[in-house]
Amino acid sequence: MKVGSGGGFRAILYTWKKGREAGGLWKLYKAMRTRNSCKTCALGMGGQKGGMVNEAGSFPEVCKKSLQAMVADMQPAIEPTFWKQNSISELRKLSPRELEHLGRLVHPIRFRKGASHFETVTWQEAYGAIIEKLRQTAADRTFWYFSGRSSNEAGFLLQLMARVYGTNNINNCSYYCHQASGVGLQTAVGSGTATVVLEDIDHADCIFVIGGNPASNHPRLMTSLMHLRRRGGKVVVINPVRETGMLKFRVPSDPVSLLKGSKIASHYVQPHIGGDLALLWGLAKAVSQLDAVDLDYLQQHCNDVEDWQHTINAITWEEIETKSGVPRSEIENIAKIYADSKRCIFAWTMGITHHAHGVQNVQAVANLALCRGMVGKPGCGLMPIRGHSNVQGIGSVGVTPKLKTQIFDALQSKYQVKLPATVGKDTLECMEAASRFELSFGFSLGGNLFGSNPDSKFAAEALSRLDMNVMLSTTMNTGHVNGLAAETYILPVLARDEESTPTTQESMFNYVRLSDGGPRRLPGPRSEVEVIAELGKRLLPEASGIDWNTMQQTSTIRQWIADVVPGYDQIADIEQTRKEFQISGRTFHEPDFATDDGKANLHTHTIPELKGRQDKELRLMTVRSEGQFNTVVYEEEDLYRNQTRRDIILMHPDDLKRLGLEHEDLVDVTSDTGSLPNILARCYESIRPGNALMYFPEANVLVSRHADPASKTPAFKGVVIRVLPSPRRSS
Repeated sequence: MKVGSGGGFRAILYTWKKGREAGGLWKLYKAMRTRNSCKTCALGMGGQKGGMVNEAGSFPEVCKKSLQAMVADMQPAIEPTFWKQNSISELRKLSPRELEHLGRLVHPIRFRKGASHFETVTWQEAYGAIIEKLRQTAADRTFWYFSGRSSNEAGFLLQLMARVYGTNNINNCSYYCHQASGVGLQTAVGSGTATVVLEDIDHADCIFVIGGNPASNHPRLMTSLMHLRRRGGKVVVINPVRETGMLKFRVPSDPVSLLKGSKIASHYVQPHIGGDLALLWGLAKAVSQLDAVDLDYLQQHCNDVEDWQHTINAITWEEIETKSGVPRSEIENIAKIYADSKRCIFAWTMGITHHAHGVQNVQAVANLALCRGMVGKPGCGLMPIRGHSNVQGIGSVGVTPKLKTQIFDALQSKYQVKLPATVGKDTLECMEAASRFELSFGFSLGGNLFGSNPDSKFAAEALSRLDMNVMLSTTMNTGHVNGLAAETYILPVLARDEESTPTTQESMFNYVRLSDGGPRRLPGPRSEVEVIAELGKRLLPEASGIDWNTMQQTSTIRQWIADVVPGYDQIADIEQTRKEFQISGRTFHEPDFATDDGKANLHTHTIPELKGRQDKELRLMTVRSEGQFNTVVYEEEDLYRNQTRRDIILMHPDDLKRLGLEHEDLVDVTSDTGSLPNILARCYESIRPGNALMYFPEANVLVSRHADPASKTPAFKGVVIRVLPSPRRSS
């Protein structure tokens, strides 16, 4: 049966299903209610009020993503005999979902070049080999990659160890997702995070959701959107695909919504993939022509106003329509909605950042908000919707190639720590350097570096050229079986709710929350902090200012963070006070910005040509499915798009006809970077003609390493592809 709305009774039935997998619904409920921050998106859940409670205190707040992540961590162990019975070549044949569902990692495992299987090793063997390799390796021949699911404490401690060891090749997963948001916002308002808090959505009368699909990827936001529509507000969705859940959603915790469904989008605009920048400038031009620009606000609180006005006047409607694919009349209709708004929030996800001009996209969003004074008062502002639950916190505590000056100076002055001044490499630069044999050691704190990379063939080759790669993980993923270094170690670690001491995370609303941890479910895995501190003690026993034994206590690390990280001073006592806090200087309810002069900055751009305009070409965007979180695939089906498999390309019927194809034909999809043979072409009327949709990370083989020069974020969207019949024409 075709799914016509998001959420609803299917979500409730899915909860029962996951409860059975977890050993009982009550068992799952108790796990979800523990005082631990949610393991999935950064929307801000859990903490001192327990799980399933958001930052506004609302209960119950839960989504399928959080259930999926929790149940994955409640799996039984992978027994040591498994590694003897299953070769690496056999493991490579497994799908991302099959790898995730093998069970929990409980033994350190090792691969050595020439071996056909993983082998289990002791923790002491693993520690010894890792330390020996690091002692033999120049520090700048190493790189350190961080997932956004780790805690602030683990992130801070590992970046500290790596820097004292001697390298700034320290980066995180945001370089492949929201780095463009951080850079764009920093240049616009002086802070790289959301300028609003959750409560601001409750006071807005309009919200733009640009380049995202929260119904699938951030379902808890749908409750806020439902309430906004109920009080007469507008939700403008800008996306090349008409996503089912963004049209209608049934919020399971609301009886009326559950039974009748809630209309979400009041207006839906479908630009071409890559047409966002032209559309945003078109909206600004239309707002100007409506005399809705707040000139007093701009002159008092913004820089470069004249340049912005000149660009608005100079750009033509012909250019806007050609490069966005949206008619002037439609743009003007949306601009009128915005002009009538009193309190508007602009939200976006990776449909904005995953472009070669991602930072410019974010700056253009900021321009649009600023031109009507929609930043710097309650109920208004800028809201990047981030994925990983602590990706923002990881960045805050220093996981970046270049430390903030305040952190760098404080570490050296307060703790007498010697830090390197070399230029560190971002994530893609580290991969490029590895491919050139310029790096020989990699260390990943969670995540799936192989799976998150563009150009999968290149990624596997680059990682395989390392002498050693170490990965801390809870379950298996494609990065554990592809691109193996000459010596590879996978170390099993505890999930957030299994830690023996509390940890902290930062939400996308700049809110620092405490996770209590809890009892371990299985013997074997160790705390990330424990593993890092042990490595630090063995590698850097004489490190000035660092007592690695006390660093095994997260409370010690929090004291360091409080002393050196701006805005984090309250974290030192959070375990005792239970007082969770919002970081100051990031939310702007007054037009006093975190820039040097206190003013926001407007930006001007040259709009790029729209790619993929030849007869046989399509523009491709890679997307997550409803049963997926980042690179982790929990379910093969994509419920809201009515798809049951992932080896597909979704195309508009006009494009199928234009290319001489039929629904269910097998095709070969090629780009200038790579190809995927025997992909199932499917008719999908919801996508804008001229564009196509495939799943991440499987389609990464088609994505080039071309990145936004300002943020180093690869262009996972707007890939120019060609679709040809495969030798086997149909399935």
